[in-house]
Amino acid sequence: MNNYLQRRNNTVSSIFDAFEDFFRPVFASENDYLKSNVRETDAEYQIDVAVPGFKKEQIKISLENGYLSIVCSKNEQEESDEKDTASYRRKEISEYSSRTFHVGEDITQNDIKAKYENGILCLTIPKIQPKIPEKSYIAIE
Repeated sequence: MNNYLQRRNNTVSSIFDAFEDFFRPVFASENDYLKSNVRETDAEYQIDVAVPGFKKEQIKISLENGYLSIVCSKNEQEESDEKDTASYRRKEISEYSSRTFHVGEDITQNDIKAKYENGILCLTIPKIQPKIPEKSYIAIE
């Protein structure tokens, strides 16, 4: 990938550039993941995730093994069939985006607060101090 970027910055283009473009992944792009901002306060982490175009029902948030996953997916279909014409139109929109954050094993599902407003998903995750095991001493006889 590094060579690809360096070669693109050159003014000289070659046939290999077109060949390399053909074999690059079609489905992978920077739009496949959700853009987010993470802020830290003394008591919590605040994550703002941009999910424009998605409804609240199309967003799924899960917590498993210390990883918080946000998945947004929609599949919309629109059909148009006009009477007395031979035209038929069908429009299908399918979108999928996801993002995963490591929040730690001590966080539970009840600790996380989520709010969705104006295309922004706001997550609040409290800071939980790791429990330090208490020292236990053995009595000497």
